[in-house]
Amino acid sequence: MQTVQQTKLIKKSIPLPFLVIFVGYLVFGFLENIKGPAIPRMQTDFAIDEWQIGVLLALNSFGFLLACSFTGVFTSKCGIKLVSLLAFGSMALSGVFIYFSSNYFVFSLSYFFMYIGNGMLEIALAIIAARIFTKNTGFMMNVSHFFYGLSSTVAPMMATGLMGLHVLGNEVGWRGMYLLMLSLCIIPMIPTFFSKFPVDKVTAEERIPLKVYLKDPAAWLIISILSFGVIAELSMAGWLVNFLEKSYHWSQTASSAMLSIFFLCFMMSRIILGAVTDKIGFMKSLIIFSAVAGIATIVATLIGSSAVWLFGLAGIGIAPIYPTIMALIAKRYPNGIDTAITFTVTLMGIAVVLGNFLIGAIIEFFKQWFTSMHGAEIGLTRGFQAGFVFIGVCAILCSVMSFLLYRYFQRRNELI
Repeated sequence: MQTVQQTKLIKKSIPLPFLVIFVGYLVFGFLENIKGPAIPRMQTDFAIDEWQIGVLLALNSFGFLLACSFTGVFTSKCGIKLVSLLAFGSMALSGVFIYFSSNYFVFSLSYFFMYIGNGMLEIALAIIAARIFTKNTGFMMNVSHFFYGLSSTVAPMMATGLMGLHVLGNEVGWRGMYLLMLSLCIIPMIPTFFSKFPVDKVTAEERIPLKVYLKDPAAWLIISILSFGVIAELSMAGWLVNFLEKSYHWSQTASSAMLSIFFLCFMMSRIILGAVTDKIGFMKSLIIFSAVAGIATIVATLIGSSAVWLFGLAGIGIAPIYPTIMALIAKRYPNGIDTAITFTVTLMGIAVVLGNFLIGAIIEFFKQWFTSMHGAEIGLTRGFQAGFVFIGVCAILCSVMSFLLYRYFQRRNELI
């Protein structure tokens, strides 16, 4: 039983964990979404095609997946504080490796290392948030992810500005930009070091075994929803600038601005629709928002450059998916949050790896096919359009899986 003194200590320590979550997601958003403007520059420097970019993104997802597979166990053995410090530290160190990458192979390894830290951070922040946000879970999850959206909004424009900046007569470039941005990971290490995080109070006897989680049909539907939603989100962040520059001949600044608009809508959606999620229910929110994202993405792609503003609407729909699923997991599996989050995000990582491979392959296949009939310019445009239609289909499949889960909960009277 806790003493009064212990209770007071816990209450006083709560603000710092909140700061870790909010600043952590703020930095996370920067690092996740600076790659859009950088990818065309990487392609030029290393002379690689869209297929190789797809392989690079898939390799990054594999690093993320690898980290997810051991972070849960590592957390239970060593504690959430050490895991968080290692995650931030490894990402800061990866900036040095990226800066000194002399070829595509070394760069790929450096990027892979960065995404190992990225995966550790993803799990760590999700576990901390699930332990802290026990009331108004859906709203608070969306608020914490609002900071991800906030930094994501300015990240593309900031990356573009930094890459064109000259220091001592030399251009910073994409390597220097990554070094500077990844060094931001040092900042959240300070509140992390001084924080006292809530401990997992579930005993070994009360904890849900993994095999029980695996037998729950709802768990697999949750994994499917999260996977399709995150593929749509990350693919938009990774490919949109490239698509606009190469298919519609937009400038680097204009393309980055469009990605920033996507994340502005994304950010506002998380802070505004968080309350809506708690009010109408997790499942109805997922069904509606992911369907809007899918339809908007497909329509924007098929109409062409005059409809790119619809990608902003897609951002509104995509934004609530991840935090809503995290809130759903926290509510449905209170005695197995660490296990549920780790396993779900790990399988999501596998799906994202496959999704990145598939999008790169789809773009390359349709590019080659249409190039043979209509020339290189039309071929490249049709290739990107095919890839973005697939991204929209992923969002629609997210909505379909959400409806199936809604019906499953409804039949069992377990709606959350």
